[in-house]
Amino acid sequence: MAGLSVLDRVLYALFSRHADAERHSVDRQRYRGTDLRTGFDVYLARVYGLSWLAFALVVVPTFTVVAAAPSGLLADAAAFVEAGVPFAAAVGLPALPRAYVAVAVAAVAGGFGKTAVVRLGGRYLKWVAASRRTDIERTLPGAVRYLHALSSGSDGRRAMLRKVADSDAYGESAVSIRKALNTAALTGSVGEGLRRVARDTPSRDAMAPFLLKFREHADQGSDALANYLRMESRMLGHRQDRARQRAEGFLELLAEMFIVLLVMPALLVIVLTVMSVLAPGLGAPVRTPLGTVSVRAALVYGNAAFVLVVGLAAAALVGNLRPAGLSTTYDRPDGALATLTSTFRTPASAAAVLLVPAAAVAVGLWRLGYHPVNVALLAYVAYAVPVGVVAVRRARRDDAKDREIKDFVHAVSGHVSLGRPFSAAVEHVARDVDLGALNEDVADLAFNLSLTTGAGAGTAAAPADDGGATDAGELRTAALDRFVARVGTPLAEQTMGLVTGALDAGSDTEAVFETLQTEIGHLYHERRALRSNLLAYVAVGWTTALLVVGITVAVNAYVLDGFAQLASLSGSSASSYAFDPNAVKPARDRFRFYVVTQATMLASGWFAGAASRGRYEALLHSGTLVFVCYVVFAGAGMI
Repeated sequence: MAGLSVLDRVLYALFSRHADAERHSVDRQRYRGTDLRTGFDVYLARVYGLSWLAFALVVVPTFTVVAAAPSGLLADAAAFVEAGVPFAAAVGLPALPRAYVAVAVAAVAGGFGKTAVVRLGGRYLKWVAASRRTDIERTLPGAVRYLHALSSGSDGRRAMLRKVADSDAYGESAVSIRKALNTAALTGSVGEGLRRVARDTPSRDAMAPFLLKFREHADQGSDALANYLRMESRMLGHRQDRARQRAEGFLELLAEMFIVLLVMPALLVIVLTVMSVLAPGLGAPVRTPLGTVSVRAALVYGNAAFVLVVGLAAAALVGNLRPAGLSTTYDRPDGALATLTSTFRTPASAAAVLLVPAAAVAVGLWRLGYHPVNVALLAYVAYAVPVGVVAVRRARRDDAKDREIKDFVHAVSGHVSLGRPFSAAVEHVARDVDLGALNEDVADLAFNLSLTTGAGAGTAAAPADDGGATDAGELRTAALDRFVARVGTPLAEQTMGLVTGALDAGSDTEAVFETLQTEIGHLYHERRALRSNLLAYVAVGWTTALLVVGITVAVNAYVLDGFAQLASLSGSSASSYAFDPNAVKPARDRFRFYVVTQATMLASGWFAGAASRGRYEALLHSGTLVFVCYVVFAGAGMI
């Protein structure tokens, strides 16, 4: 309680009793599978505090609206209930005062709002636990392969687990092992720490059995543990491949739904345009918070908003289905000058710096008299395309480094198998092998590793009481960490960290590099296969976008004018039909088609870019499609 804020203390005093209620037993179990820093009772107290806030926010406006509603509306509502609810007409509804009705309706609405917040709090715990389970099952195979490499050294099981726990490359698997070690520090038993984490982990089918079997085989000796880790790494690898195949199947379904959901709004707008000639009711005015619009206009712009939501949801789903370890994240450097100088090398820096020229483009377009919609779209293009280009250039450079790092590992492994120390092997490779984009990074690594030879470094770690060997191990670790930072790709982080920990543990160097070759080959081919599969969804996004552009341009060019002439027949004495002469106005309707089409361009670009490499490339694809759409419509004189 000492670390809680005043608000948390008040909420805890008011609502902590709910934590022991039977209705929250499922939430308590879900909470154990999360990694939240607050206690369950504090979390639940916050949820109940938010629920009462939601109750107040719903009750006050609901009471105000019902109390101010016209008498005729309340009477119509009562008549509707009497007609629709069985036996209500026979019994009859009592004529209650308006204040009583307002209080009752507001109380019911507030109760629903309060209950919804409490339920959402429990659902949030489920979502967090599911996210952790997904990350654990993604990172556990790599962590087990790392433990297998460490098992050939002199470290005990606590030291082996600590090396995995300290590695950021293993995500939530490292977090789970860290929790087990923290529990072991409190109880004095690693086995007890593993047992408790296995009990609470959300990954009941992967992490829980692994921790229990690791504990069992570690008690049987180092040979039994090494054999188990070798077998388990293979089993988890097969499990991961099957999970990837299921994700690919889900992506296929997602792509099919995406096509339907993006093409249908454009077709619906066409149908509404046709029907507006025959159904004058579509032109009736409707009041909205943004002003009065016709029913058809509300439906058209509602379709545009729906398309944007579909695009964002599809891009988010694709991003979640993509393995996080196979995606590169870029951090913006600290300081304004460092950010500015890295603009054309780091997408995160470009995303921050290029906001200024994009804003200048928007101001210029506004002063030139462009429509506000085109101002926003073209300013988006001016921002999104350069940021996307920087991201693609960086991604291609990273791909080249990943391709070369695989060859680098194989070359170093060949020298190590001949009996050369690790530092000497790297030096030979840096001097004799052309590694393309990786040449400078390998030369830097070779130089830093050469500093370890003066400290008494050999191929593997010497006894811990040897000060020279200890210094050499620290220098080697620092050199490899610098190499990983310079390369800056997930593949380098996932593989070279294995070398650092295994050599520090005194593992056999040749065995370490044999494991490393297997690991890097598996990860590299996994990345290539994923890239090839996802390119199909890039094609889906572009094909859908260009299909919608073709449909809307054809309708604008050949259909709208014909329906405008048909609507004008209402003033002709030869016509026996009474059409609305204002139902179709080509200029107005072309602009509405344009808005829906541009929304489709954004959604398709987001989907295609997220499938390709992530959010930065989503900017490039969406910005390019928006510009293509603008050029087509403007060049054809349709906007």
